[in-house]
Amino acid sequence: MELQHTQNYKEFFSDIISTIEKARYDAFKSVNYNQIKQNFTIGQTIVERQKKFGWGKSIVERLSKDINKIISGKKGYSAQNLWNMRQFYLEYKDNKKLFELSLLVPWSHNILIIQKIKDLEKREYYLKATNEMAWSRAVLLNQIKANAFEYQKQLPKQSNYKKALPEHLSEQANEALKSGYNLDFLGVTDPIKERELENLLVAQIKDLLLELGYGFCFIGNQYKLTIGEKEYFVDLLFYHRILKCLVVVELKTVEFDPIFAGKMDIYLSLVDKQLKQEDDNPSIGIILCPTTNKDEVEFALNIFHKPIGVAEYRLTKELPEKLKGKLPTAKELSEKVFKIDDKKKL
Repeated sequence: MELQHTQNYKEFFSDIISTIEKARYDAFKSVNYNQIKQNFTIGQTIVERQKKFGWGKSIVERLSKDINKIISGKKGYSAQNLWNMRQFYLEYKDNKKLFELSLLVPWSHNILIIQKIKDLEKREYYLKATNEMAWSRAVLLNQIKANAFEYQKQLPKQSNYKKALPEHLSEQANEALKSGYNLDFLGVTDPIKERELENLLVAQIKDLLLELGYGFCFIGNQYKLTIGEKEYFVDLLFYHRILKCLVVVELKTVEFDPIFAGKMDIYLSLVDKQLKQEDDNPSIGIILCPTTNKDEVEFALNIFHKPIGVAEYRLTKELPEKLKGKLPTAKELSEKVFKIDDKKKL
């Protein structure tokens, strides 16, 4: 009874924290939205007045000095930032779709995207990804350098979520799954075993959570499940706050084999039986491999009925010549680490 009481309180506490975090996030979004609109309007005004009165570059420097005399203690009105506002207006004045997306991400992220990305389709991808996965500026820069857009486009998402889950849940699960995961933050440059890869990911769990995307909460690695006296160990176990379900992640350092899907099907059955709570949605699985064969994945996913997704990951951007054929090649995987030591606490 005491254990149940403790669990009830933890769930109650978690709900309150979620409410506070959501309110703070909504407040930030509101402030950010208004700031981006303000900067767009300032940029528009600068362009229009320069054109009307024939003013040159020096007007921006003067404007910055005069603004800071009136609005003291406020950052963001340097000459450089006023030029950024001008450029921001020129970039999006004729593109309503991208402008609407830009309102959802911080100003510094917008400027980074404008400066680094010229292709409009790529801009749309990075704006959406930044908003949906709550990327920090540093993570966004890393994703751009790692050519995340190109990798996501090359690899279609592969899962049986649509068949194995209710329609509303399958759509959400598909959104949570990436076609590929970029793990180059691990700095791996030598051949690596599965357990070593797992240990590195656990050691850098914050980076892993950012790469996985918003909503993933880490529970543990090598999580034990049992059938009679036989023990099974899940590589990585998460809970997804948006999907309201447990997520099993299996790491492989060889090309996808249909056998992997069979093992995942067993793991998901055990997780649903032993760990899933009454109000949880069905657990889902993600198998990460260095390479996959589209036909083999489709064949395997059609056999099993548990919701399983398969994706590729990449450890290094450029594979050294001496490691080709030895190291995995190719593809991509919130802010909080939520550790639960005892499976009874789920």
